[in-house]
Amino acid sequence: MAIIDVVKYNGGDRVYAWKFPNESLSTRTQLIVNDSQEAVLFKDGIALDVFPSGRYVLDTENVPLLTGMIKLPFGGRSPFSAEVWFINKVHSLDIKWGTATPVQIQDPRYGIFVPLRSFGQFGIRIIDSKKFLVKLVGTMPVFDKENLVQYFRGFYLTRIKDALSSYLIHKKVSILEINAYLEEISQYLQERIKPDFDEYGIELINFFINDISVSEDDPALRKLKNALAKKAEMTIIGWELAGYCPACNKPVYIGGAKYCPECGSSLGQICHSCQKALAAGSKFCPHCGQAVEET
Repeated sequence: MAIIDVVKYNGGDRVYAWKFPNESLSTRTQLIVNDSQEAVLFKDGIALDVFPSGRYVLDTENVPLLTGMIKLPFGGRSPFSAEVWFINKVHSLDIKWGTATPVQIQDPRYGIFVPLRSFGQFGIRIIDSKKFLVKLVGTMPVFDKENLVQYFRGFYLTRIKDALSSYLIHKKVSILEINAYLEEISQYLQERIKPDFDEYGIELINFFINDISVSEDDPALRKLKNALAKKAEMTIIGWELAGYCPACNKPVYIGGAKYCPECGSSLGQICHSCQKALAAGSKFCPHCGQAVEET
């Protein structure tokens, strides 16, 4: 195979790491590294050097570790085999993420479990080219945005679930109110996801949640919203929750009713002082402490 005279980047604009396809180099081969790039030279699986933007000749002066690793000059040129990787170091701020399936989260205020879907975007920058190549890219000839999203999807979705649960419990925020806290939750998540990217030589610049939603058809959420709507309705007309029907466990509100409006069962006694439902045979009202008048 012919010796390559010039090595330069020829990958796409969505690529983070690109391997030059030919490994037949020499001490006269020129390496051209564009702005916002770094090139890493590997020989025998060892990263010899990292080159910032500029033009280089791959001789033993620019790559001191080549000394002793190549044969004696051949016609003024010492051929050798090595890999050249180009790393894109620009800020990539439009990486989309989303939950492919709903994440079950317990509402800390009402205790119900509801399935949440969420999506957003994050930004990264590669800050350690050697670590990025060795720990993440491996033998892949190209590592692009799709590869990165696929690789990190599993762990950031796990982090999102754990962090969301932790945040909601710690702040006592209901799932019904969660979209009012998106900016604060985004910052909370970024702090917890950042160390995972650091391990691979990647800086997590930002992490945004654009939306968190629950299906309106979810039975638990529908039941909760109906209960809250009923409570709000009773509050508006001046009724308060008196207790629960002993037969069907439906809420019973102040209003002097002696029978459950849902199932028709007797509610026992009603306190004449506070108008709350009492268990049959009660002598004193557990709500206001007044003696119960016999009916």
